[in-house]
Amino acid sequence: MTVEWYPGHMGKAHKEIAELVRSTHVIIEIVDARLPVSSSNHLLHELRRNKPCIKVMNKNDLADPAVTKAWVRTFERENGVRALPLSAKQHRETAQLIKICYSLAPNWGKQPGYPLRAMVVGIPNVGKSTLINTLAGKSVAKVGDRPAITTSHQRIDLRNGIILSDTPGLLWPDMKDQVAAYRLAASGAIGDNAFDYMEVAIFAAEFMMEQYRDLLIARYKLTDLPETGAELLEQVGRRLGCLVSGGLVDMNRASEAFLRELRAGKIGRVSFERSEYDGAD
Repeated sequence: MTVEWYPGHMGKAHKEIAELVRSTHVIIEIVDARLPVSSSNHLLHELRRNKPCIKVMNKNDLADPAVTKAWVRTFERENGVRALPLSAKQHRETAQLIKICYSLAPNWGKQPGYPLRAMVVGIPNVGKSTLINTLAGKSVAKVGDRPAITTSHQRIDLRNGIILSDTPGLLWPDMKDQVAAYRLAASGAIGDNAFDYMEVAIFAAEFMMEQYRDLLIARYKLTDLPETGAELLEQVGRRLGCLVSGGLVDMNRASEAFLRELRAGKIGRVSFERSEYDGAD
C-alpha cells in the first residue's frame, strides 16, 4: 500500500507561510529528532529563503542520543542554521530557544514597537503546539495525539519581545520517497486512515530487528529474534495479550500495540535514520 496524506487545509497553509516569511526574522522549524530528515519538509526549506533558521529537534528524549548528536553536526554545516535538540514539554530546555532567537536577530525584540517575529513551522504531530504552549506558559495552541490539529494561523505574544506565528502542519503533496513515508507513519505523523497498520508495523519491526535488536529482546523478554518482522509482531502480540479465540494472535491489534509502544519510547530510545556524520568526531 502506498502512503499518501495531504488534507485540504495544507494547500492554504502553504500560501499563508509564504506570505508570513516576508515579515519574519527567524524561522523555527520543528522536526522529530528520531527522523529529522523525513520529518523536514523540503517545501519549508524553499519558503524560508535565506532567513535564519533554528531546527528544533523535538522528542529528543525518545531518540538515540548518539545519532542525535551526529545530526546536530550535520544541520549546523548549513549556513544560517542552528540545531537544538529538546523536549518541547520541558521549560528549561525550551528557554534556550529564546536565547538563540535573539542571537540570530540581535536588532529586534529589545525595544517597544520592534518585536522579534518568529514563525514556527513543521509537519503535523512533531510538537509545534506543545512547544508554543510551553514558551507561552499557558495553553494557547491546541494539542492532541493525532496529526493536523492546527488548521489555521495564529499569532502569540510571548511578552518578552518575541511574537510567534503558529502555522498549520504542512506536508508535501506527493510522497515519492515511500521509505520516508513509512517512517513518518511509524512515528505517528500521518493520519491513521492513510496507511495499513500491519504493513507499517512490519516495516518498523524489521528496522528494529536490524538496528536495535537488544532493545527488542529486553522489552519483550525474548531469547532470540525471529526471521521476519511479521513473526516478531506475532511474538509481541502474545506478550501483550493480543489474542483471539483458539489462542491465535490478532495481528491488527498486535501491530497497533507495537507501534504505540515504539512511539511512546517504551521499547527504548530509537532513531529511524542516521546522519552521514554518525560516529564522526
